[in-house]
Amino acid sequence: MKFYQKEIQLEPFNRGFHLITRIILNQFEEIGNIEVGQLQVFIKHTSASLTINENADSSVRTDFENYFNRIVPDNNDYFTHTLEGTDDMPAHIKASVLSSSIQIPITNGKLNLGTWQGIFLCEHRNYGGSRRLVLTAFGI
Repeated sequence: MKFYQKEIQLEPFNRGFHLITRIILNQFEEIGNIEVGQLQVFIKHTSASLTINENADSSVRTDFENYFNRIVPDNNDYFTHTLEGTDDMPAHIKASVLSSSIQIPITNGKLNLGTWQGIFLCEHRNYGGSRRLVLTAFGI
């Protein structure tokens, strides 16, 4: 079995849902060395998250952002964790509802995603800054 691990830093993204599949593939060529295995992507932050969803129509990303902002809006007077701003606690909740890691099959050296699937960084802060991802690929 082969194991590869790499930590990458993403440039800062605006608040919203951003397709990062190509960034991951460009910075982690070791995926090509695995015939059958898995890629785990883990984000080292509590106010951003990861998800897999449709990558063909950008309105999906807009709808995700609109939905999450509606169910967990900023500026709620019942949040007590506001030291870093009114978007801080809502960002933590959104990140918990989504996920801090995703796992994708690797087949013949390529991610085995569906035709319309992509990996998304979900930036829940207005000014979240750069984000760090740990990429771990393993298999035969």
